Amino acid sequence: MITSQALASANIAHGFFTREGGHSTGLFTSLNCGLGSGDDKDIVRRNRAVVAEALGVGEPSLISAYQVHSAEALHVEKPWDTANRPKVDGLVTATPGLAIGILTADCGPLLFADPHAGVIGAAHAGWKGALTGITEATLAAMEKLGARRQNISAVIGPMISRAAYEVGPEFAERFTEQDKSHSRYFTPSPRPRHAMFDLTVYLEDRLRREGVGQVVNLGLCTFADEQRFFSYRRATHRSERDYGRQISAIVLR
Repeated sequence: MITSQALASANIAHGFFTREGGHSTGLFTSLNCGLGSGDDKDIVRRNRAVVAEALGVGEPSLISAYQVHSAEALHVEKPWDTANRPKVDGLVTATPGLAIGILTADCGPLLFADPHAGVIGAAHAGWKGALTGITEATLAAMEKLGARRQNISAVIGPMISRAAYEVGPEFAERFTEQDKSHSRYFTPSPRPRHAMFDLTVYLEDRLRREGVGQVVNLGLCTFADEQRFFSYRRATHRSERDYGRQISAIVLR
């Protein structure tokens, strides 16, 4: 797993896990943690147990939501049945021993912590959730538990980079309609009327505008690094039938 010094604390464990070190095979090799993938569910649970052990909890205490690219964040106090996961894209908790995780395969995994207040968060930020406010929703939910924005560290994990994220003209318009200054996140693509989108920098800037005390971008591209990361876009380019999901998770000890 990959860690960040920004989240290092005696009372917090975290990890941006790669695709390596698990039990899956084929397209899902090897640490596929996506319950929504076509992988064998028992093997996925074995993979999630690997992650849970690395974080110092049991597998049932590693929870993730049914992600729907929303701007909704949920306060979590106990594990839930994986068959009835809530449809949200942000999770926050102040409960020790409860690991909250985000599944990604190009979208942005964000982990948050206010170690002083003992409050943590995790958010799944694809373009839609980022634009509509998943970061703001997650921060607001953390504040309700006693966190203070100036004390929060937020780390942006492995995700698709601008060099690999080509979008059409209607995509850029969604962002510039909200704020004309958003045009700076788009650079010309070799294809006419297309652009390369920098979602990582958009997230960085947005978190800073929202008052987060420390923002760190790991700068790791899921599309470019096939050995370490699953990538939805890479799978799509190859016309593969499915793809794995890596998990990023954080827990209060």
